[in-house]
Amino acid sequence: MEVSGRPNPSPFKLHKSASTPLRYSGAVKKVVKKNQTKESGNKKKDNQVEYDNASSEEETAEDLVLKPTTDSSELADAGAHQIRLRLPSEDSFSEETLVSQERLAEEAKKKSEEEEAAAKERQAQRQVMAIEELVQSEKSYLKMLQICTVNIRNSLNNLQPPPPNLDSLFLYTEEVMNVSSRLLFKLEQKQLKPKNPEFLENLCASFLSLSSEIEAAYKEYLWNYNHISLVENDYKQNETLWSDIIKVVKSAAPEVNATSLSFFLVMPVQRIARYPLLLQTIQKHTDPSHPAYALLEQTANTSIALNCNINEYKRFREVADKYKKTENLTIMDKINRLSTHSIAKKTARFSQYIKHETGMAPKLVDEEFDTLEGFFNILEYGILVLLENVETYLFHLQRFLECKTEEFDFDMDGEKAPVCYKEIHTALRQWILPMFEKRMRTLIHKPLCELRDLLVGPKNLIRKRLHKLLDYEVIEGKPKLSYEEQAVANAYKTINTLLLNELPRFNGLALQMIWRMLGTFSCLHRDLAADMEQLFQGFALQLPHSSYHPTEFQEWVETAVLEGARNLDILCQSVQETLNSPAVQPLSPSCQRRLQQLTDKHGSGKIFQVTNTVVGTRDFDLNLTKGDFVALISEFDTRGDKRRWLVDSGAKKGYVPSSKLIRYHQAAEDPPPSPFLPTPGNMMAFRRHSCIPDPQVVHVTSQPLFQVVAAYDFMARGSHEVSVRAGEPVRVLESQDKRGNSEWSLVEARGQRGYVPSNYLTRMPVGTGSLAPPLY
Repeated sequence: MEVSGRPNPSPFKLHKSASTPLRYSGAVKKVVKKNQTKESGNKKKDNQVEYDNASSEEETAEDLVLKPTTDSSELADAGAHQIRLRLPSEDSFSEETLVSQERLAEEAKKKSEEEEAAAKERQAQRQVMAIEELVQSEKSYLKMLQICTVNIRNSLNNLQPPPPNLDSLFLYTEEVMNVSSRLLFKLEQKQLKPKNPEFLENLCASFLSLSSEIEAAYKEYLWNYNHISLVENDYKQNETLWSDIIKVVKSAAPEVNATSLSFFLVMPVQRIARYPLLLQTIQKHTDPSHPAYALLEQTANTSIALNCNINEYKRFREVADKYKKTENLTIMDKINRLSTHSIAKKTARFSQYIKHETGMAPKLVDEEFDTLEGFFNILEYGILVLLENVETYLFHLQRFLECKTEEFDFDMDGEKAPVCYKEIHTALRQWILPMFEKRMRTLIHKPLCELRDLLVGPKNLIRKRLHKLLDYEVIEGKPKLSYEEQAVANAYKTINTLLLNELPRFNGLALQMIWRMLGTFSCLHRDLAADMEQLFQGFALQLPHSSYHPTEFQEWVETAVLEGARNLDILCQSVQETLNSPAVQPLSPSCQRRLQQLTDKHGSGKIFQVTNTVVGTRDFDLNLTKGDFVALISEFDTRGDKRRWLVDSGAKKGYVPSSKLIRYHQAAEDPPPSPFLPTPGNMMAFRRHSCIPDPQVVHVTSQPLFQVVAAYDFMARGSHEVSVRAGEPVRVLESQDKRGNSEWSLVEARGQRGYVPSNYLTRMPVGTGSLAPPLY
């Protein structure tokens, strides 16, 4: 029983051990057969035979194992026999299966390698196609721009009349073409083919090296493109002009079938946006193991960053252009712009500003911006002061050039020094100083004016930032902002960022311009000094003091200049006092009686004379003529107004404007000065038409043997003087003026009285035709 009971589990064990590898191998063969349907027919037959043999063996084993038996001994014998029969075939089958599996694995690996190589080949071809597309499109793009800027532009300039604002259409186009041609030159410089792996590295390196130039060129062009659209729309309003433009465009580029200028002018806008797409396409078809893959990835990211920077710059410029405009609005225009929204907004700003000033609300502080604003204010003040000084300098220089002394004859014949001075002045006025003035206006004054005009934009932006800051502070603490409030916050942040980025550059450039203009100013004066030195060298031997040592000559020049300045100052003060003093005329008997009456009543210290005609416009105002005498009663009216004085005119009392009264001093009034100004003693010999004056005045006596006549012609300059002709007899009433000045004499001629210079009078014996020496 023990012997016959042991073989019972063996059929199950044998069945399990035999059937499992067979079924696994059959499954493997089925998968291999399915994957190898494209192989040759012989291989299919071999596989089919192997598959049939394996199936038949598996079925035989199953029949032997699963066949029912009634005798346990037979079963045991059959199991042992079966074991003895299956073991050799199982070993041979395992070896064949392993060989077949290895062969199939090798074939699958080879197939996958072939497929991978084919995929890489296709990827390389697509990469080359993308690179060629970038290069060829760049060449075509540059060709179109050249046609537009050369052929079309020249043809439009030849139109009669040429289109207005034509040059503004092609603004910054040269910069874009330049950077594109430089990129192509770098790609063609090494003469590599797009299939060469080094070409991609060269492409990326070239683009990265020109990235800053590309950004600078395209951001200005894209900002100006809005203006291009406006100009083109203006052209469309004129049908005749627009039809001529279309004809020019079609004849210049018939192969592209362009219908307007915007077909060409929009190309840079499209091109800068296409760079990231082309570079990303190349990156997509480039193997990560490629040597230039990292550089290509950097180039693609740089192209994207370029577009972002250009868009940000364009947005900043639009904000700057919006707020920096200066509008000259009338009061009615400002009133018409008022609305409920604008009034509420301005009221909120004003309220916030009052809270800042009174300390009721904290102010948002930005130390960086405050520093920039303070420096900008200092620059603005310096520019304005420098411009004012330069304009004053040029004004005085122009006044000097207007003084044409060479046109006057000063009777300097025979005197070398005055003649030399006259020649020097003529050369300065006609050649040296005009050229100096022209250079000053071109190199100093004009740049300063342009720099002053440039201050308007930043000033407006700074003011707008303050307005937006006041709006922003109101909504800053809110947890959630509405659409309008978010727009306010974005506007403030944009203006603040724009100023923080651009104001330092503006301050730096403005400071550089100021320093350069100051340096130019110094160079101009150095050149002026060199020209004047060269001019003076030609007259050095003819001028006095030319033999002096330079130190002694410098001391003499300083002394002479200071002395001349003092004399000129004294002369100016004398002339000013004379011009400010009222004209002195002989008083009529009625005026003398009124003056005596007022003096006796109020005293000499209260006497004033009317300088201009007074017409009363209010109650109790007096009507007076120029030269009338009044006596001061009160220096203010009943309301305390010191501009109206209460006076006594002798006939009646009333009010007179204080600005039309001047104190009258009878003993200090002077007649007009002599036509001959006092000159130094060493120059008296060069006075024309006169002799050296004698301080002693000959008093007129009643000697019948002499008669006083005019020695020279004298033309009266006012009603207080009298005109006389040479040889005309006159009667001397007073040999001096009211100050006791003997240079003027009061005479009577032809029944008229007036003052005549004393040195114009002479004595002539009665009954003779010869004149005696002049009377002075």
